[in-house]
Amino acid sequence: MRKRSLSGIKPTGIPHLGNYLGMIRPAIDLQESYDAFYFVADFHALTSVKDPEALRKSVRHITAYFLAFGLDASRAAFFRQSDIPEVCELTWLLSCVTHMGLLERAHSYKAAKDQGIEKEINHGVFTYPVLMAADILIYDSDVVPVGSDQLQHLEMTRDMAQKFNAAFKGEYLKLPEARIREGLATVPGLDGRKMSKSYDNIIEPLLAPKQLRKQVMLVQTDSKTLEDVKDPSSCNVFALYKLFASADELSQMHEDYVGGGYGYGHAKQALFEKMDAYFAPYRERFEAIRDDDDYLESVLHQGELRVRPIVEEVMDRVRRASGVGKLKTRP
Repeated sequence: MRKRSLSGIKPTGIPHLGNYLGMIRPAIDLQESYDAFYFVADFHALTSVKDPEALRKSVRHITAYFLAFGLDASRAAFFRQSDIPEVCELTWLLSCVTHMGLLERAHSYKAAKDQGIEKEINHGVFTYPVLMAADILIYDSDVVPVGSDQLQHLEMTRDMAQKFNAAFKGEYLKLPEARIREGLATVPGLDGRKMSKSYDNIIEPLLAPKQLRKQVMLVQTDSKTLEDVKDPSSCNVFALYKLFASADELSQMHEDYVGGGYGYGHAKQALFEKMDAYFAPYRERFEAIRDDDDYLESVLHQGELRVRPIVEEVMDRVRRASGVGKLKTRP
């Protein structure tokens, strides 16, 4: 029996190139070797999103993105977080065994304290790690893919599961393992910093060619002229080109940079052409389904039905353990 993996993504805007390379592509690859579960975290998005129609549209668009990039809904479960309301019930049960000190050590809360804005964050942000733990534990997840910067979330989840099991004297919640996403280079944004919506420096890979080229042409470079020798190791364009080019293509651009007579406009055009060719099939698929609400909702519903028996089994265990709710008759 294959192990189960769990991945979640917040529906807060259009995924950018960094999201695709750092999370979406590696997550979709897991369907080849794991019983893969994916959810769109609309409950989590409510800590910042207050527009209901925009949230619903974003959930569907994220679903279309995953399908366009190769998610097979017949093999993997893709569903909406809020279609499993039991996750909020489990969040409360975990809250009752989770100490404040653990939550105060969460990176997001510590960052808010360091900035002096901890009094401005809402309760959802403070208890975010508990809902995240419930997301993982309610599906009896075996592995959770995380970057090294997200490892704390998985460690906190294991801590909460252990606390619950100890409080009620049994092995009711499975302790998941982290699957560290190794070898993922930081994707530079238009300004050279890590690509992030908060920096407003993103490239949206499934834009129409004309719009994609416009974004690529905004990649920042130094002021060297066409004839100047250029340093590929410090160039944002070269760093992005490296993500898509073959070894021979990369070697050729390196020679062009150090040989002179090759402008940044040439390099950006080469980058655009590589990205456009790479993403064209995905773009075609995305454009074909992104406005088909009935189809996208059917995919989400299919995913919900697939995970529901597992949710009911886990919740029956924790309800019996904790003493809440009416006991179901077991066959």
